[in-house]
Amino acid sequence: MSKHTTVSAGIDTSKRKLDVALDGKSDRLQVDNTPEGHERLSAWLRRHGVNRIGIEASGGYEFAVVATLRRDGFVVVVFQPAQVRAYATFHLQRAKNDKIDAALIASCTNDVKKIHAPPDPRLAAFAGPLTAIEQMTHDMTRLKTRRESCRDARLQQFWKEEIARLKKLQKAEFKALVAAIRQHQDLARRLALINSVDGIGLPTAVAILVRIPEIGQITREQAAALAGLAPYDDDSGTYVGVRHIAGGRERLRGALYAAALPAAMRWNPQLIALYQRLTAAGKLHKVALVACARKLLIFANTVVARGTPWTSQPGGAV
Repeated sequence: MSKHTTVSAGIDTSKRKLDVALDGKSDRLQVDNTPEGHERLSAWLRRHGVNRIGIEASGGYEFAVVATLRRDGFVVVVFQPAQVRAYATFHLQRAKNDKIDAALIASCTNDVKKIHAPPDPRLAAFAGPLTAIEQMTHDMTRLKTRRESCRDARLQQFWKEEIARLKKLQKAEFKALVAAIRQHQDLARRLALINSVDGIGLPTAVAILVRIPEIGQITREQAAALAGLAPYDDDSGTYVGVRHIAGGRERLRGALYAAALPAAMRWNPQLIALYQRLTAAGKLHKVALVACARKLLIFANTVVARGTPWTSQPGGAV
């Protein structure tokens, strides 16, 4: 009886180079982090019978090579840096350089028990434009602060014009992004379902669609954890600590938290009732808003899973 053998490789990524190692073998490779280098890497991996590849997220420098390898049919696991550090700590490994890191990632990849399906490449392509749109909001906030603290009339006018320019550019970019999403019928329907939830405006709906491609295919608990909105225990023995949120996708969490305030104050009856109940029980304003943000995501996950729009009837969507 033949036995399927997993051959794993690890890739340590930098801006200019990719260091590659095979788990349990001495074979090593270093290529440029360029399209030509990616093609050379893919051919080398195929010659060595590799069928599983691990790579550490490195500020976006890994995006192109991951896309190339997945296009060529390889199973690619993208690790968070914290996962690789924890694996090294578990094995008491303190030495660190690019070649050692590649071998460590290869070993970590081989030990992975559950491999998640890669995200929809169409949504991955929308992440960059969405980030740029969000960054424009931060830029305008900074410029407004500069304008308010400036006493020079000429500079005040300059900052005002810059804010107006960015606002116009942001509006155009967001309109183009939504139009690009709506070119795909299934994504357009998913976006409409998310947008149907009271309190989730179109910008928040786009953020949910792009930042959590798993929406509608996971449990409510998994959705909350991915967004960093799940309350985690902090208990040990007789000690009972305060529940707290941690980790998750920061930009998604920020979008949900920003939407939670108007939703809990005006737009969503269920969230209004939830916020009032929590604050009446002595919960802090921010704690109540986090709960509302989590509930918004759960509502969105439910309508997409069911394939039916939100209804504000009592007990409606969830």
